[in-house]
Amino acid sequence: MRLRVRHETSYHYDAPVMAMTQLLRLAPRPHDGQRVLSWQVRVMPGRPLPSFIDGFGNIVHCHAINHPHRAVTILVAGEVETEATDGVVRGAAEPLPPPFFLRETRLTAAEPAIVDFARGIGGGNSVLTVLHALMRAVGERVAYRPGVTDTATTAAEALARGGGVCQDHAHLFVAAARARGIPARYVGGYLWTGMAPEHDQASHAWAEAFVPDIGWVGFDPSNGVCPTEAYIRTSVGLDYLAAAPTRGIRRGDAAETLAVAVAVTAGDQ
Repeated sequence: MRLRVRHETSYHYDAPVMAMTQLLRLAPRPHDGQRVLSWQVRVMPGRPLPSFIDGFGNIVHCHAINHPHRAVTILVAGEVETEATDGVVRGAAEPLPPPFFLRETRLTAAEPAIVDFARGIGGGNSVLTVLHALMRAVGERVAYRPGVTDTATTAAEALARGGGVCQDHAHLFVAAARARGIPARYVGGYLWTGMAPEHDQASHAWAEAFVPDIGWVGFDPSNGVCPTEAYIRTSVGLDYLAAAPTRGIRRGDAAETLAVAVAVTAGDQ
């Protein structure tokens, strides 16, 4: 499948902002089943941004504006060729060993409710079967409900509220898998939903877990599937904060209005 992405993020301020700096994890790297044909990240109307590779193997673009401004627009545009791999991720950059991804973070802490939830997952002695059961359980316990969580919501809080979005599903899956002794990580990217480009779309999040004799396998609790050729993988980390598509700081006392437009379309090979 050939997928095209256009992702535009616009910031507007009601007073001049003196300066801003951002790190953007919005670019895919190639691996088995994902070939990057073209990709650019730029601040409009400027040139493509410089980039580096972080400790997780993600491409990170960076930009800074060091003069007063009231608006900025970031444009991501590219094309990727994908193939189905049954969710198995091979050939990706792996600078860290799987046990590293047993580490807890504030967003994925194994609080008592998470441990109880993880212990209740069936599947016997098969790690892969346990993970599929966990994926289903996360979707059943935390309904997809926008607006009840934010980027600071922990896995335990989402579990208690019984609602959240893909980010919360990924955090709960990761936290519960680690509580079972299975390395797991947060993944960010894009998903082609089959909807027309004019419909509201957004970036997506899911999880990956390490399965003995197989390797890293993706699980998307929000949709109840392992990632297919409709997914573009752009970042990984211990949690959202490590894999966030955009993080930054600004200097200036101004109210911000944010507008995001994402279109993922599919074309012929």
